[in-house]
Amino acid sequence: MATAAGSAVRFKSNYAVSRKIEPFYKGGRVQVSRDGKFMFCPCGTKLNVIDVETGALLHSLEQDDQEDITSFVLSPDDEILVTGSRALLLKQWNWRENKCVRTWKSVHTAPVATMVFDSTSTLLATGGCDSTIKIWDMIKQYCTHNLKGSSGVVHLVEFHPDISRLQLFSSSVDYKIRIWDLNSSKCVAVLDGHFSAVTSLAFTADGNTFISSGRDKICMVWNLKTRESKRTVPIYESVEAAILLPEQGDFSQLGVKKQGLHFLTAGSKGVLKIWEVATAACVYTQPVPFEPVESEEEASEHSLTHCMLVPERNEIVTVSVEHNIVLYDAQTLQLRKQLVGYNDEVLDVKFLGPGDSHIVVATNSPQLKVFELSTSHCQILYGHSETILALDVFRKGLMFVSCAKDKSIRVWRMNKDGRVVCVAQGLGHAHGVGAVSCSRLKESFIVTSSQDCTIKVWNIPESLTSKAKAALISSPETLHAQVTERGHDKDINSVAVSPNDKLIATGSQDRLAKLWSCSDCSLLGVFTGHKRGIWCVQFSPVDQILATSSADGTLKLWGLQDFSCLKTFEGHDASVLKIIFVSRGTQLLSGGSDGLLKLWTIKTNECVKTLDGHEDKIWGLHSNKQDDMVVTASSDSSITLWKDVTEIEQEEAQAKREEQIMKEQELSNLLHEKRYLKALGLAISLDRPHTVLMVVKAILKESDGRKRLEENIARLRKDQKEAVLTFLVTWNTNSRNCHEAQAVIETLLKHEAPDNLLQYSGIKSAVESLLPYTERHFQRLSRLLQASMFIDFMWQNMKLSDVSHQEDVIL
Repeated sequence: MATAAGSAVRFKSNYAVSRKIEPFYKGGRVQVSRDGKFMFCPCGTKLNVIDVETGALLHSLEQDDQEDITSFVLSPDDEILVTGSRALLLKQWNWRENKCVRTWKSVHTAPVATMVFDSTSTLLATGGCDSTIKIWDMIKQYCTHNLKGSSGVVHLVEFHPDISRLQLFSSSVDYKIRIWDLNSSKCVAVLDGHFSAVTSLAFTADGNTFISSGRDKICMVWNLKTRESKRTVPIYESVEAAILLPEQGDFSQLGVKKQGLHFLTAGSKGVLKIWEVATAACVYTQPVPFEPVESEEEASEHSLTHCMLVPERNEIVTVSVEHNIVLYDAQTLQLRKQLVGYNDEVLDVKFLGPGDSHIVVATNSPQLKVFELSTSHCQILYGHSETILALDVFRKGLMFVSCAKDKSIRVWRMNKDGRVVCVAQGLGHAHGVGAVSCSRLKESFIVTSSQDCTIKVWNIPESLTSKAKAALISSPETLHAQVTERGHDKDINSVAVSPNDKLIATGSQDRLAKLWSCSDCSLLGVFTGHKRGIWCVQFSPVDQILATSSADGTLKLWGLQDFSCLKTFEGHDASVLKIIFVSRGTQLLSGGSDGLLKLWTIKTNECVKTLDGHEDKIWGLHSNKQDDMVVTASSDSSITLWKDVTEIEQEEAQAKREEQIMKEQELSNLLHEKRYLKALGLAISLDRPHTVLMVVKAILKESDGRKRLEENIARLRKDQKEAVLTFLVTWNTNSRNCHEAQAVIETLLKHEAPDNLLQYSGIKSAVESLLPYTERHFQRLSRLLQASMFIDFMWQNMKLSDVSHQEDVIL
């Protein structure tokens, strides 16, 4: 069977990275461009520019000084981007072309904590950790104001939207809001009312009222004419942002029934709420997928850290403490898109969906993430209460299983609209569930293994499958383990179900792999041979073979009939954490704890390719149904999609060979026709030093060879002359070719000015290589000349003596 499959299948020789899902946001303020197309996310020393539609990283603006970005701002007209770093420098960027156009000292004595543009994009205010505020004229490029008087870090600055008033609002760690008159550079009012940090300011359209939000769980409405508080609205949670709803929009679905001011809040409970200013009442609370919580401690993992309105997209954008960026419809607060800025350690990944259109990812958290590959939209699935450790997907790609440290398993199903829901859950293990495998033929059972050293088989009733298909399950049904068996003496790291659903294989830290009957979990055999714990077991899709990978750095293939080791693959320098069969069971892919991915051909025992795509342990490895894509997940927080490029590379190589043959034929024709200039150019483009030498020799054989060589070399382009210079360094090392090399050198020295020659790339090393060999050739020729002179002298003497002898005879 394997031979038949092997003859039909093409061995893979290489994979290339087609896409990488990496952290693009690690905390801080996020901003969306005015047109709603781009999002700016700080990530350590970089500021990443994200395409909102596709979620793709367009480019990164990176600090030269490798210092973390402490704050940034994009001007209202989307033209100017300014970043501030710990190096106390401000940089102005042409962000579309990824160029820094100006750098200047911030004049602050500590890093800039916040910055903001005025509505005209001409004035920039920076609030520093040194208690001062600086205002910069961005057109004339100088500092116009230095406002002193705040206490501690100035973490909030905001211009009044009406620029004619020339007012700046600020807040620092004393919880007061200061109003600065920019005409006099003085603080004209101090608004005292908050008892914790003020987090945001929102102004009404007429500019006479504004709302301030704070971590003291209140929002305050202020009258700017009297500079007094009009109303205090208790929010009952730390508020990170307050947004005034536009008066023109229809917000009736959000509980807005009357005219008057309404505002939206985002805070520590992770829920958006709408408030009416007149009554200080909450008129709408957003429904959330997780259980609403009351205490601040429980709420912290769902807390929202930032919120903004994007009028162009008619969307509200929220940022959570878990680095998730969510876009909601502004009128209904219905989720439109969710992007994940940071994944933490990725523990497992699998392709999902009928056409492998999604991937499901287990990160170091109790939530699952389902990414749609075309848009980067992410669903976050709540259910587990502790870290999810492993995943497996049923054959059709719609149902999958997760297992976690909370001792439970959960079965999930993707609906036709792409939404994923939990359809069943099972409890029974005494410790965290570390490995899971699904039945291969039908969606009929699940096998799990745990740190309690047991394996369990869970049956999935047909009624559950049909209900799940029809989307009739409102709450998860309960699964019960049919069979439980103590399998190993140490942690079981991996479990696999055979393609015919009759066998189960387990691999453990006790260095053993075991084969079990699926029906009653009776032990059929033990595979002994690894020197350290086994990390992964996999059945071959075509043969009665089991593959295992271990911490001893090897992969082994075992026969299921006699449990003997058939082959051992050595090449990894670290633990091999994951293996899968590809190319219809004729090749293996393995992922190691050193971040390397290796492709092996089983027939030859050969490692065909080593791919370096990760910087840390590869915990997840899965191939799609078409066997032309692979996804890997690693502890370095990145997920990499690899495309099989074997056919593409073979086609390219074939095309290259054909082109080479054509060029060689053309070269032969050119030499035959004595079109030396074209022949030289073609030989140089083929990167053939020997062929170029043959052309030079052919030119020199002509009656006026030197002259023709000079003409042809002089007419070459600079890059071609540089290539010839590199070639002749090699020719000059051989006495048989030194004359041609010296002839070309002479031509270059004659026709090129010394200044021009100095501009050639590699001229220094070329001269250093040419000098000693040229000296040697000169000495050799000198000795040859001396020898020839001596022969000439001898010949002349012989002639003279011969003549005198003849004269004597005659006499």
